[in-house]
Amino acid sequence: MSRMRGLTDRLARGRAERTARRAAMRADLRAFRTARKRARATGEPVQDPGPPPTAFSLLPWLLMGMGAFSNLFQGQTPNPWIGGIGLLVFNSLYVSVAFRAFDRERREKLSTRLCLVVMGLVTCGLAIGYGGSWLYFFPLLGLATGAVLRGPHLGRVGLALTALAAAVSAYRAGWDAVNIAYGTFLSTMVTAAILSLSEAVRELHAAREKLARQAVERERLRFSRDLHDLLGHTMSVIVVKSEAARRLAPRDLDAALAQITDIESVGRQALTEIREAVTGYREGSLATELESACSALRAAGVAPVVTRSGEPLSSQSEALLGWVVREAVTNVVRHSGASLCEITLTGRAERVRLTVTDNGSGPAPEPAAPSAPSAPSAPSAAGGPAAHGGTGLKGLTERLAAAGGSLTAGPSPRGGFTVTAELPLESGDTPGPGPAAGPGAGPGPGAATAPRAR
Repeated sequence: MSRMRGLTDRLARGRAERTARRAAMRADLRAFRTARKRARATGEPVQDPGPPPTAFSLLPWLLMGMGAFSNLFQGQTPNPWIGGIGLLVFNSLYVSVAFRAFDRERREKLSTRLCLVVMGLVTCGLAIGYGGSWLYFFPLLGLATGAVLRGPHLGRVGLALTALAAAVSAYRAGWDAVNIAYGTFLSTMVTAAILSLSEAVRELHAAREKLARQAVERERLRFSRDLHDLLGHTMSVIVVKSEAARRLAPRDLDAALAQITDIESVGRQALTEIREAVTGYREGSLATELESACSALRAAGVAPVVTRSGEPLSSQSEALLGWVVREAVTNVVRHSGASLCEITLTGRAERVRLTVTDNGSGPAPEPAAPSAPSAPSAPSAAGGPAAHGGTGLKGLTERLAAAGGSLTAGPSPRGGFTVTAELPLESGDTPGPGPAAGPGAGPGPGAATAPRAR
């Protein structure tokens, strides 16, 4: 009883799989026809390669066996029962192999190879026993072989099958063996070539679509990061300067007007940076970024101390370090409650290091405000961005990791919070001893921009 139930279940699954394949084939055909109609209406070429070939494209070749069937039907074949059974077995195996040939998993199964072997034995038996029209089963066997074997062994198998067809045909039909051998070789190799080419075209089309989707995702991620970083820093500076202007207005109107002028300047600069981020050509200066950071820190009542040693770095290194400065200073202004912020840039051996340290109360306990999404960062070391950072520091970790660098962030041993970024020196980076800037002093030359959230 259990065997019957298992057999029934297998038959039901087989019917379901065949129904699904037929539905997928019809959907592909409808999609291709729709794309072709659209292309005719717009004059553009059809990009879709069309519905994939199926077993139904191989079934019409069974008409090559009509001569053998005619001989059998007209009683011109001795032992007709043997011939009829052989014809039925060959056609059944051919249909089974044809449907397996267009499913990679089923095509590579051992059972499919065994079907081909049995087809070969049946073909040899019928050809040797009857000759004449029965010899045309060899080209059909070659067609089924080419549909299944599309790998490096196809050449050897095709030549062996051709030699077998030539030998049997020479025994039964003399010089007609040349035609049978040629037809067998041609059907084997051409079928394999056409089906392999069709499969390769479809794989390339799928790969192109996947690459296009990945490019869109990368651009979306780049834009979300840049927008998050730019707006996070800009809005923090505007809030801090607005609070400073409100505090100064009752007792020092000129100083309040200066803060309002800075707010206007920051807003205009933000508009320019957002436009540049949209086009993907955002470039800046590390010196400008450090100067902007000092201005934001002073407005928030934090004393900046900038120390820089080394010659100008490459544009990519300065751009990445500029993002770090912007992000770290934004966090100091928004979360730390510090009175002192030290920014140190040093070049040594084969790496350049940027450290931003404050003497505040450390990271805020509440999560950062939601903003544009960023890809999740890889787990970091203890105390790193993953443990103490928000979206901005995670995005920075990804940027620096892509350039071969690293980012760590966490509580400082002296109290407060420390963000440390390291980058390998590039060909354009030439670190060396340079002047140190005192508290609030302007930084040296450089390049870039940066993100947000602790």
